[in-house]
Amino acid sequence: MGKDRDKDNRIPVIVVALRIDETEEEFEHKVDELKSLCAACDLEVKGILTQTLPHPDNATHIGSGKAEELAQHIQNMEAEYAVCLKNLSPAQMKNLQKIIGVPVWDRTNLILEIFSRRAKTREATLQVELAYLQYMMPRLTGMWQHLGRQSGGGGSRANKGIGEKQIELDRRQISRRISELKKELAKIEKTRDVQRQGRGRENLKNVALVGYTNAGKSSLMNCLLARTKRSSGRVDDKKVFEMDMLFATLDTSIRKISVWPREPFLLSDTVGFIEDIPHDLIKAFRSTLAEARYADLILIVLDSSDPHHEEHRKVTEDTLKDLDALSIPRLYVYNKADLRDGDLTVENVPGRDSIYISARTGYGIDALLDAIEAF
Repeated sequence: MGKDRDKDNRIPVIVVALRIDETEEEFEHKVDELKSLCAACDLEVKGILTQTLPHPDNATHIGSGKAEELAQHIQNMEAEYAVCLKNLSPAQMKNLQKIIGVPVWDRTNLILEIFSRRAKTREATLQVELAYLQYMMPRLTGMWQHLGRQSGGGGSRANKGIGEKQIELDRRQISRRISELKKELAKIEKTRDVQRQGRGRENLKNVALVGYTNAGKSSLMNCLLARTKRSSGRVDDKKVFEMDMLFATLDTSIRKISVWPREPFLLSDTVGFIEDIPHDLIKAFRSTLAEARYADLILIVLDSSDPHHEEHRKVTEDTLKDLDALSIPRLYVYNKADLRDGDLTVENVPGRDSIYISARTGYGIDALLDAIEAF
């Protein structure tokens, strides 16, 4: 355990960034995002090792020479993990771990770890466990390399080493657990459907907040809840958790928004999206994200102060496509307008498909409410 770990309880890691065909600006942006993901997982980046190749090395992802250099950095900086910018194959992960002597996390592993720490409700916990087990299945080989291995023909169990037997046992146990999780989540999804039907009897329109992680969806919901409180005088509207951090919340929250003289509606806040989000994670969270599929209107929230917000917009639209939700009317909400450099270029006019707001200052919120009612 390194000194920094004792000081602030963060785990020291080395980031391993392989550049293939990205521009320098794109590459730096992806590295910065990975560093933010590390911070969200209480990891302290002690150093960044970069490598440029025409394609990933089949054996070690970054090449044997660079892997040896990484091992030296790990030792010098007392790092406990190596975190890779891109996803690794099971063989690449096993080979790299053997050379550097510490666990290797790829991008999917890191996101899954963040999700496991953020999951609060039973549904979210089960969803994360399902995604993690599906991720681990092909990576079992090599996890028992400290146990004896025997070679033998015919596939007889008697000729298999202890490690190979353990892998078979693990695969069976994981497969059994995956089946159990899917059954439990199916029951929860049925309960969610009943709840959705109950809300439908109130004849309230459903509006869903979706968008890139940390775009300000939870802040916007709390801003609208504050307007609801002022309008109705009620004090029982629960605020949702918000923090300037990637994936601060995972659980879907649904609140009734009623700001006189406009018609009330139901607003749902869903888990944030991110570029190259693990496919198993999308499948596991499909029932949670289904709130977007049943919405009458989708608000795609974007951080307008982020120079990459248009790329985030494409990621969000691609994820909605995976959820079969592209046909639902949508309004693009460019949040954090107060942090933008330069003039606003989209007219803040109700009824258009784009609108600038600031959930923090309240700028544009009335126009947003009018635009929602117009839809």
